[in-house]
Amino acid sequence: MDRSFQNAEELAAAMRAGEVSSVDLTEEAIARIEREDKAINAICVPDFDRARAAARDADQARARGEDRPLLGVPVTVKESYNMAGLPTTWGIPGHRDYLPAEDAVQVSRLKAAGAVVLGKTNIPLGLQDIQSFNEIYGTTNNPWNHDRTAGGSSGGSAAALASGFGALSIGSDLAGSLRTPAHFCGVYAHKPTLGLVANRGMVAPTEPALPVDLDLAVVGPMARTARDLTLLLDVMAGPDPLTVGLAHDLTLPPARHERLADFRVLVFDDHPLIPTGSAVRAGVNRVADALVDAGARVERRSELLPDLIEAATLYMELLTSGSIARFPIDADAPPTAGLTLDAARRRGMEFSHLDWLEANNRRERHRHGWRRLFAEFDAVACPITPTPAFPHDHTPDPMRRSIDIDGVEYPYFDQLVWAGLATMPGLPATAVPAGLSDDGLPVGVQLIGPMFEDRTPLRLAELLEEKIGGFTAPN
Repeated sequence: MDRSFQNAEELAAAMRAGEVSSVDLTEEAIARIEREDKAINAICVPDFDRARAAARDADQARARGEDRPLLGVPVTVKESYNMAGLPTTWGIPGHRDYLPAEDAVQVSRLKAAGAVVLGKTNIPLGLQDIQSFNEIYGTTNNPWNHDRTAGGSSGGSAAALASGFGALSIGSDLAGSLRTPAHFCGVYAHKPTLGLVANRGMVAPTEPALPVDLDLAVVGPMARTARDLTLLLDVMAGPDPLTVGLAHDLTLPPARHERLADFRVLVFDDHPLIPTGSAVRAGVNRVADALVDAGARVERRSELLPDLIEAATLYMELLTSGSIARFPIDADAPPTAGLTLDAARRRGMEFSHLDWLEANNRRERHRHGWRRLFAEFDAVACPITPTPAFPHDHTPDPMRRSIDIDGVEYPYFDQLVWAGLATMPGLPATAVPAGLSDDGLPVGVQLIGPMFEDRTPLRLAELLEEKIGGFTAPN
């Protein structure tokens, strides 16, 4: 029996019932990777010998009566996480030989939960792109169409899941880096509330692995089902043990509702700064129709929604400011005034600390606006990007790239406004499959929830999966 596309819950149940061993599952996953990853290039750093040893240990632990959440389940890890004994390069050629001394906190939690790590997945240079390609590891192809990108920066993880290379993966999200690859590859991902999940060890090569409060960026789970997202988030969630001792338990409030009929959802697919392509609009409408059919309260507009132009430009300022601080570049033009995304990017390049504090104050006003909105709604359903997966575009200067939306070209990075909607205020957002485009590419939708109420969009995702279906294997 081929279990490559079974989810983590199913695999754990099969192992508990004695139907299969972790060694069997691991060998099957390794054989599949060796057979099929030449065309996908999702697994950039295999770790098969240690995976086989971990699988044997998992089977022995189960024989002793142990039963941990992920005991014996094969998984993958984004290349940007430190793993002792494996390179962490972030795709930067000068760091191709860098080997961290210890595991990232989330890798440690995966192992403590019993997971078997098959290897590390591909990323873009410096995690700074919506595609996953770099000089060290090459290009990751979309399993649905090899001429298209798998997304970035967790593109290797999404492609691995869609290809049956392990049941779970962990990634990170600053500009949609969990949600966009999930959308492009037809899988699930969850961007947790900012600060919910410890990030130590998901750090650029040679930088010290210390507990830090990141601005905008989070780490989070990826899976082929919504329930598996919750399973993995429960393993990942909680503060860093270096800051609070050994305990990392964090009690999140339960989902607001257990039935689709009880949910109040704001659904929209228009953004004032960039159009939404017809394929993505159809996916949003499919989710809206399913909610209406189930008896949920669905609204298409609300005066409570924070101003989308200000939200997008503020996000672009904060995003660019943080990126330039980590990876400096020479700005080729002075900062400009205005509400365009390009003007916001240029302002972000020149941010002073005072500029950042003023932007952060504006962010707090947006957070308050979201709190008021979530007093009336339980979730917001909207696009992740304006289009399905686009063709590979390796133009060296990404500012010279463009995105084709129903035949019209738009600036490449303008598509990030949808990702920034949840990222800027630090809200949780779950990426869910919402069918296929007319040309057979996956389309996803994000479900944004209230801060630290991650279980609400996750439960909504699970109920929608039951209603409209979820992941399907590429043809």
